[in-house]
Order: sequence, then C-alpha cells, then structure tokens
Amino acid sequence: MNTNTPATIRAIYRYPVKGLSAEPLAAAALMPGETLLGDRRYAIENGPSGFDPATPRYLPKQRFLMLMKNERLARLDTRFDDAAQVLVIRENGVEVARGDLGTEAGRAAIEGFFSKFCADELRGPPKVLVSPGHSFSDVAKKVVSIINLASLAAVETMTGHPVDPLRFRGNLYVEGWPAWREFDLLGQEVAIGAQARAKVVKRITRCAATNVEPGSGVRDLDIPATLLRNLGHADCGVYAEVTEAGAISAGDAVTSAAGS
Repeated sequence: MNTNTPATIRAIYRYPVKGLSAEPLAAAALMPGETLLGDRRYAIENGPSGFDPATPRYLPKQRFLMLMKNERLARLDTRFDDAAQVLVIRENGVEVARGDLGTEAGRAAIEGFFSKFCADELRGPPKVLVSPGHSFSDVAKKVVSIINLASLAAVETMTGHPVDPLRFRGNLYVEGWPAWREFDLLGQEVAIGAQARAKVVKRITRCAATNVEPGSGVRDLDIPATLLRNLGHADCGVYAEVTEAGAISAGDAVTSAAGS
C-alpha cells in the first residue's frame, strides 16, 4: 500500500492537565524526544500514587483523575495560562475554581475543588502533581499522538452516530489519508511541516475514555468494543516519537519521510 500519500494537519491540541480540557494551538514547536510543549504537564492524583517529583517516572493512568473512570471531568472547561501558571475551571460557563499551580495556595484551591467535584470517586485527597520536564502521558515514552480524521469518519459509520474527534484526545489531527492508513506507517519516519521528523512507534489502543462525550460528560458510546467487533482490534491513531526539531502549524503537510 502506498504510504507516501500526503496528509494535512487540520488541528493541533495539547492537554495541560491530564484528563482535563483540550487546548487548541495555531502552531507548535516539535523537539526531539519531547511531547508538545506543556502536554500532560500536570495531573491530579487520586489518592496516594507513589509519584515522586524528584525522580519522576511513568505511572498508569488509574493513579490519577482521568476520563476512563471519571467521566464527569468532561463537563469542565479548563484553560491554563503558561505565563501566569493559572488554571481556570468553568462548568456550564461559570467559573468554579482558579489557582496558580506554581504556588501552594493555588494548588490547594484546585485540589479543594476536585475534593468536592469528585468526592464519591476519590481514593484519598486529590493532589496536583508536576515535575519539570515530565509528562503524565498514557505511555512511558514522550510522544506526539496523530489521529487520522478519515479513520474517525469510519468509526462514525460503525457506530451510526457523530463522533467528536476530541474524544480521542490527540495532538495532531490530520486529513488526506484514507481510513487506517496511519497504521501502515508503523516503524517509519514522517515529515511534519518543513523540518520536523517523527518516527511512528505505536498504535494507540483505545480505552473507555473515548466513550465519553466532550462537554456533556455522558458515557453514550462504546467505541473500543465497536472497533473490536468491526476490525478485530481496538486501535485508533498512532504515537510518534519526534526525531528532528521543527515548527509546525495547521495546514502543514504530513508525509512519509522516505517519500518527502
């Protein structure tokens, strides 16, 4: 199958706090061995997790508040200001919490909100976690996730319902490839924009987080089971490890590096 068919970046997103809102980016800088800047920089610990900021390491997402188990998080609209380090949380258009995550008082304000908002789902006091340079990704490697919009259109056909792309919490949403073409790129490098390069290292196996409708927090679909029933697997999207730096923006091409 020809994997040199070009795709185009339709949208770029990051997720400053694991499990909370996607934030659109007009442009981003990709750096070797790194995530998008600030992606999954913070997490909300759900009871003692064993995370040590001095020696950060990958921990499974079950240790944190996250959509797979805590679908009510999808009802929140959150925004993070990098310069001020302030996280603002809104529900139904009304601000319900605000805190400077760089200060103890600011973190306490956010923790206090989640101690009430998720009271019946907590295994202990919620705690804002961060460690310089660490990403609370679902995988141990620092990667960028790529979602093929044609594959999501195929998922819509399978479910018989509209599927918001943000259910899949990807970094780069691309169009122009046929459905599932991204899987053919496993083990290959792709060129992203004029300079950046990334190696496709893993298919993304979807979890129950994709069943939750963004905005409403309603668990209304069963996407992993639908994929398994129709395709024999629950994969949608791929992870790519950045190998060469470069600036990217919406509208940039994504192609097999071998054919660029």
